[in-house]
Amino acid sequence: MIDKILLEKLKSNFNEAFWFIKTNKIRTFLTALGIIFGVASVITMLAIGKGAEKEILAQLELVGVNNIVITPIPDEENEDSKGNGENDNKTESKRFSKGLDILDATSIQKHIPSVKLVSPEIILNTYVINNGRQNPVKLIGISPTFLETSNINLENGKSFSDYQIKNALPVCIIGKKLEKKLFTGESALGKQIKVKDVWLQVIGIIEEKLISEKAQENLGIRDLNKDVYIPINTFLIRYKDRKITRSTKSRRNRNENGLKKRTPRGNYHQIDKLTVQVKNSNELKATAEVLSKMLKRRHNDVLDFEITIPIQLLKQQQKTKQIFNIVLSIIAGISLLIGGIGIMNIMLASVLERTKEIGIIRAIGATQEDVILQFLSESVLISVGGGILGIILGIIGAYIIEIVSGIETVLSINSIILSFFIAVMVGLIFGIFPAKAASNKKPIEALRSE
Repeated sequence: MIDKILLEKLKSNFNEAFWFIKTNKIRTFLTALGIIFGVASVITMLAIGKGAEKEILAQLELVGVNNIVITPIPDEENEDSKGNGENDNKTESKRFSKGLDILDATSIQKHIPSVKLVSPEIILNTYVINNGRQNPVKLIGISPTFLETSNINLENGKSFSDYQIKNALPVCIIGKKLEKKLFTGESALGKQIKVKDVWLQVIGIIEEKLISEKAQENLGIRDLNKDVYIPINTFLIRYKDRKITRSTKSRRNRNENGLKKRTPRGNYHQIDKLTVQVKNSNELKATAEVLSKMLKRRHNDVLDFEITIPIQLLKQQQKTKQIFNIVLSIIAGISLLIGGIGIMNIMLASVLERTKEIGIIRAIGATQEDVILQFLSESVLISVGGGILGIILGIIGAYIIEIVSGIETVLSINSIILSFFIAVMVGLIFGIFPAKAASNKKPIEALRSE
């Protein structure tokens, strides 16, 4: 019985609150603006945060949690050094380095205990011919460990066998996108493709991975779905081995002052990328330092390589995005605070305007509790209405941000529920003081007031 009476009271109060809000549409809308933008900011912030988290996890999967990447630095002439005799002497005095090669990879695997796997890669920009059509493609010479260090799975077919690797057979694995492009509507397995001047048999198809342009740019990741992969021995024997051909490009001439000037050797490195997978993530930094010292010694004290730890770059990105989310959270919080203050102000003004109304309902038997419920109902309805509009605006805003800026956003039902809960709480918290102020008015004084 008591619950039924309470429900009737709440229903009556909300009906009265709805009527009051309906008759004061513009004032109510302006009051709710803070709530609207605050809730929209919360939803957008959480969507951006979820998107950033998803992107970071995807990038971690691509680069490998325990991977160290070594890339060669080609010997190219510095534009600033041209015409400068002193810089020419420095160039001349530079020591000879054999460059990053297969022997470096073998030595790293053999002599550094913390290393689990080593994966060298050679990259060649070339073309593939199929059915008379020529398409640009990246040809990648890889070792058997490449699939594991790169977190790649085969969708169809199989990896290279020891026999194929040892005998440098003309076999290849291709990316899913390349299969779709070259063999529309059919499987590429067992078929032949011509890459440059060599016919290769397709023995495997890589499972498609979603790789954003941002990830490719920031982490130096290729779109693995478009490449052709062959055993590294096949690459060196059937295509190109810079270690053999580079000697023909090493020559010296003299500058205008008669001093010997060293001609840049270009890319004299045998391999283009070396991925080193460490057994434990806490050994990454120490292993990187050992790698640097070891390679510098093997390269005659020439620093012609660069060592990066992708996970550290990702952590820095994550930290930057967390700071951004914190700033956005503060902005959303300020907006909600302003919205709450707006509700409190408008409700206090409403209390002053409706003093006689309060006196009448108190005189005919309404209790302080009834008056509190009446004004709380109005503040909650305003905040709930603002919350609903804020949710709609936040969802639209998240999609607009993703389309315009390219930042991935992920909306979740939890963020929407949280935002709605915050809106209701703002209405309750900031509506209590005006409601108490209204209930404390004495009926006789309220009726006498002008």
